[in-house]
Amino acid sequence: MSKIFDLINELCPNGVEFRELGDVVDYTQPTDFIVVNTNYDDKFDTPVLTAGQSFILGYTNEAFGIYEASKTAAIIFDDFTTAFRWVDFDFKVKSSAIKILNNKNDDETNFKFVYYAMKCIKFEPINHERHWISKYSKFKIPVPPMEVQREIVRILDSFTLLAAELAAELAAELTARKKQYEFYRDFLLNFNEDQSEIEWDIIDNIFIMKNGYTPSKANKDFWENGTISWYRMEDIRENGRILSESIQKITPQAVKGGKLIPKNSIIVATTATIGEHALAIADSFLMNQQFTSFTIRELLKDKLDTKFVFYYFFKICEWCKQNTNSSSFPSVDMAKLKKVKFPIPSPQTQQKVVEILDKFDTLVNSITEGLPREIELRHKQYEYYREKLLNFTELKKEI
Repeated sequence: MSKIFDLINELCPNGVEFRELGDVVDYTQPTDFIVVNTNYDDKFDTPVLTAGQSFILGYTNEAFGIYEASKTAAIIFDDFTTAFRWVDFDFKVKSSAIKILNNKNDDETNFKFVYYAMKCIKFEPINHERHWISKYSKFKIPVPPMEVQREIVRILDSFTLLAAELAAELAAELTARKKQYEFYRDFLLNFNEDQSEIEWDIIDNIFIMKNGYTPSKANKDFWENGTISWYRMEDIRENGRILSESIQKITPQAVKGGKLIPKNSIIVATTATIGEHALAIADSFLMNQQFTSFTIRELLKDKLDTKFVFYYFFKICEWCKQNTNSSSFPSVDMAKLKKVKFPIPSPQTQQKVVEILDKFDTLVNSITEGLPREIELRHKQYEYYREKLLNFTELKKEI
């Protein structure tokens, strides 16, 4: 890192020129490069891009109107959101909102340096309007000597590569842990019906099953100031498989017949995203029509550990995925599901299974939580050095 500061002290000790973006980059309208057919397929060759978070929307087989960024790199810029991306491979775009930026003079500016300098511009659009011509192109960026630009690009490219490698390593570690966890979970839950110490019964005899529903959205009395948890798939996506409070809540008036589902019941998606399940630990709750709830019958509560039931439902959910009714809107064959056999091992066996799987679950979750946290720390470190490297003093003009 000291090399860059030596270069700055040598080549531009008193500051550098600042120039408007519009003076250092040209833009091309995307008209000739907009995809016509949006029936994307991963087997096709040409990526269709957006400047936003998703970046690659899909792949097209259209052989015309391809922007050849593999020959000359470009920056794609969303004129409305001001999001932008560096692109050095051939592409098409989805929207006319995209402007394609290019370097005006390779002798004066390193285009990748311009890209990194744009990253330091602090601007959040307020209105839904085009911004490049009216605002964004007028922002100024530092233009140090070319040797300084190249060294800054080298450093920031290295940081970007290291961050990507770290993310890949952490993701690979997480995948390995998950596979290990699933192997042991399947092994521990693989009971045989001929094991004399294990009691078996059908699901219908073990659980009370109830279907979920959605109270009328038109009735504000069902939703305003709600206190009762009402689960949707978003709750599992946001909060995992052990659910306490729900994201959305309903009022007592919304409850049909005043009947709620008790704490420690399992909810399973039996339509749409089939096979997702969770343990609901809210005092009492309801869920939408995508879910079916499973509550241990009163006579069996002393025989079944709630957490063991939760873990065994991973196997039940795999069965659900393989046994759906054939229709335009697939759902689990509930008549068959009620007859699926469910094991009731000894309390000691259940406790041992839960103890082992809880430890694995904790390990996997710690990595899952640690992955984005570690990546975020690296990203902040990268931003710190980028800001530091691009924090030039503007050269005072002689009068």
